[in-house]
Amino acid sequence: MKKQTIFHVLALTSLVLGSAMGQVKQDTPEGFEPLFNGKDLSGWYAIETYDPRKFAELSKEDQEAKIKAATETTSKFWRVENGEIVNDGEGPYLTTTRNFRDFELMIEYKTVPKADSGIYLKATPQVQIWDSTEEAKFKIGANKGSGGLWNNSAGANGKDPQVLADKPFGEWNAFRIRQIGARTDIWLNGKHIVKDAVMENYWDRKTPLFCCGPIQLQTHGGEIRWRNVFCREIKSEEANQLLSKMEPSGFESKLNKGDFGGWQGPVDNYEISDGIVKCQPGKGGTIFTEQEYTNFVARFEFKLPPGGNNGLAIRYPGSGDTAYVGMCELQVLDDTSPKYATLDKRQYHGSAYGMVAAHRGYLRPTGEWNFQQVTVEGSKIKVELNGTLILDCDLSEVKEFMGGTPHPGMSRASGHFGFAGHGDPVEFRNLMIKSLK
Repeated sequence: MKKQTIFHVLALTSLVLGSAMGQVKQDTPEGFEPLFNGKDLSGWYAIETYDPRKFAELSKEDQEAKIKAATETTSKFWRVENGEIVNDGEGPYLTTTRNFRDFELMIEYKTVPKADSGIYLKATPQVQIWDSTEEAKFKIGANKGSGGLWNNSAGANGKDPQVLADKPFGEWNAFRIRQIGARTDIWLNGKHIVKDAVMENYWDRKTPLFCCGPIQLQTHGGEIRWRNVFCREIKSEEANQLLSKMEPSGFESKLNKGDFGGWQGPVDNYEISDGIVKCQPGKGGTIFTEQEYTNFVARFEFKLPPGGNNGLAIRYPGSGDTAYVGMCELQVLDDTSPKYATLDKRQYHGSAYGMVAAHRGYLRPTGEWNFQQVTVEGSKIKVELNGTLILDCDLSEVKEFMGGTPHPGMSRASGHFGFAGHGDPVEFRNLMIKSLK
């Protein structure tokens, strides 16, 4: 029987768990929608903390039964009182029936001394909430305040908030949380306390944060109240713009508005209009920058047609088969196309072709623009897609190759950057490259 992830099932359960959310008494911020109607827990249910990977191994029937049982006991632990969600510090976590990918969440909370709570993003712990005056927990960071991504690794950006922003007990605290892919920004009471931090996958630190999932309100150790819960989904255009503003210094534009100045190769097989480069149908070949690069960061947007196939030439020498004579070809591919269902895992999007497989499931739907960043330093390559790191590898450690075919150019120290078309009208725009020392 086909397995389904909890994220698929949660979307189906909204029909069982209640009607559409009603109006709230509070003013809804422009562009947002309420996740709590101020009257009841429609759109929410409480379930014990779970590893989404294990939940995905259950049959559809077992998943639905588990959620139904959890829904029936929600009122034992959670209630609505005076327009507030209330929990006494016991029981399972309140969970949205909806899933979110790129989003901005606004929520207020009020808690009591020695309480400990948090907000799970995409079913993953957590934005920390605790008593910043509890000396017994100073050794684990309580004195630094709430709002950090507490389950990130020690020393990782975002594990601790940059400033202490908690209000005194008895007052309401206000979170604003923005997450694009795994990149997370957090404001607490108007202070930007976590800036552009990558949220780690607590359940498996070797894999990225899930592409999408529910929001959960954690509780243990003392009463907590929540109110004014609003969310807006961030569309791809806005998400890409925000991602492009990360550490912007040092980048140079590499695409002209209407010509291929600064590029070499079979440029007649491509077209350019208003800065958008597209491989002409049925044509292709590798076009590449006149400039060569050693270590660099490249940022760009790309849009795939259904079944689209292209690639990025990394340290390309200027001639020969891109995937083998250069350091590598990084795949640009519509992973969802049925015609690619049986490829080697090292052929899917973001992979170092034939050498190292990228994590899958982070492309936007075909026809939407994706944002990608590629970092090349020595023999190491990182590929970040739509805010999520999908490839982090060292080619010098590769010992097995697809089909047993070696890649003689994998140790190249410098070369050109390019697009390796395969006859599909894949589009690229906003290519920016920064050389690294």
